[in-house]
Amino acid sequence: MSPPDLDSLAAADVSEAAALHARAFETFFLTSLGEPFLRVFYSGFVTDPDAVTVVTRDDAGHVVGLVVGTVAPEGFFRRLVLTRAPQLAVASLRAVARHPRTAMRILRGLAYRGQTPVETTGALLSSICVDPDVEHTGHGRRLIDEWWCRVQTRGADSAHLTTDADDNERVNDFYRKAGWTLIGEYATREGRRMKCYGISAEKVVR
Repeated sequence: MSPPDLDSLAAADVSEAAALHARAFETFFLTSLGEPFLRVFYSGFVTDPDAVTVVTRDDAGHVVGLVVGTVAPEGFFRRLVLTRAPQLAVASLRAVARHPRTAMRILRGLAYRGQTPVETTGALLSSICVDPDVEHTGHGRRLIDEWWCRVQTRGADSAHLTTDADDNERVNDFYRKAGWTLIGEYATREGRRMKCYGISAEKVVR
């Protein structure tokens, strides 16, 4: 049984999840699209049958850590676009007005189905973040371990994630210590170097 402060993402948590993402990833692309966009994005994980989510809370019940992903990336992202494309478009209008070139990147994002240039299988960990005020207190490790356990109970025996390769050694070290193994590297169209990590059931760390 999960500890009492570990829970699944609920509709009532979406606003806090979006705000947490914005605080944790201030310079990232999704954050630049604004919290309204992030709220639509995270709401997709609340209702989708293939989503796997975990949140950790403080003593007041507020979300201070969050991990979301899916055991079936292609189907999840197809449904996200089919059910929420108009909301995502409206939510991103302000960002596009400020930076018109953002529109092309958003359009590419709408075609995203969890794929990477690195060959991957199984579940996808889409995002994990912890409130900067409680970093280094074990929230991240508890989140990722619980997420991986829940993924396995859903029938998946492997999972993968991507993270920045450059100026990101602490995060890369976090994944390695959690039992995830580097399976490849690639660069995005924008020149952002990424590392792809994977984990399988026989390598789970207890």
